[in-house]
Amino acid sequence: MKILLTGADGFTGRPFAKHATAAGHEVVPSRADLTDRQALHQEVQEVAPDAAVHLAAISFVGHADEGAFYAVNVLGTTNLLDALAQLPKRPRRVLLASSANIYGNSEQSPLLETQPPAPVNHYAMSKLAMEYMARTYSDRLDLVITRPFNYTGPGQDPNFVIPKLAAHFATRAPSVSLGNLHVEREFNDIRMVCDAYLLLLAHGAPGEAYNVCSGQPYTLQFVIDTFERLTGHHMKVQVDPRFVRPNEVHRLCGSPDKLNRVAAMHGMPLATHSLQETLQSMLVQAPA
Repeated sequence: MKILLTGADGFTGRPFAKHATAAGHEVVPSRADLTDRQALHQEVQEVAPDAAVHLAAISFVGHADEGAFYAVNVLGTTNLLDALAQLPKRPRRVLLASSANIYGNSEQSPLLETQPPAPVNHYAMSKLAMEYMARTYSDRLDLVITRPFNYTGPGQDPNFVIPKLAAHFATRAPSVSLGNLHVEREFNDIRMVCDAYLLLLAHGAPGEAYNVCSGQPYTLQFVIDTFERLTGHHMKVQVDPRFVRPNEVHRLCGSPDKLNRVAAMHGMPLATHSLQETLQSMLVQAPA
């Protein structure tokens, strides 16, 4: 299957392309600017993909340009779907990466896909708007939406907290500045996420949204303690108010039941990777 992949050079795009190629697919990286409608339409017409996986986005919650969230995540996605819908032979499946951040703060845990969304920042709001917009194409495109919970691995941008910690521990830095240490997040492995995307690309139900998660959250303090055990290095952790977000989501944990049912139905169980294994792989590849 020929897959048009947006965000091919990103943290998720690079390993996804390797996973998809190993599974026998042809991956064609999208090089057009999502906000350039004409260039994107021309590229889509030339590639004529059998499927599309849309990973490109402004994904760092603390991104300085709030308008960019909507320009790229909503309008850029609109341009892509419009181009795909105009193909003479429409793709058999379009997978869109949304985000678990759309759920916001909730007393419900673990979160089901039926949980009403309550975004608390522009990133989450733009992803929710993208989902609603994308559903207007459901009569023309076979869409599957993924809602990944936090995940990490080698190659993630150091703006994100886990690679930042990995780099500090790898270099045995004396201290690190962080935000709230008591938030709870899933810190799943990028390899599991890639496997889930391939599974849903093949077997997800049209029009459905799926949590991509493990249901196992950790506090940031637990992650720090694990890095200390792996390295034998104790580092002073300073809470910097600049890194404490005013609308912080305190706990984000999803139910993987819907995803696991698809995996079990098709005999494609998702590989599991322990947090310690993931963090160790990041220490090995952390910049010196």
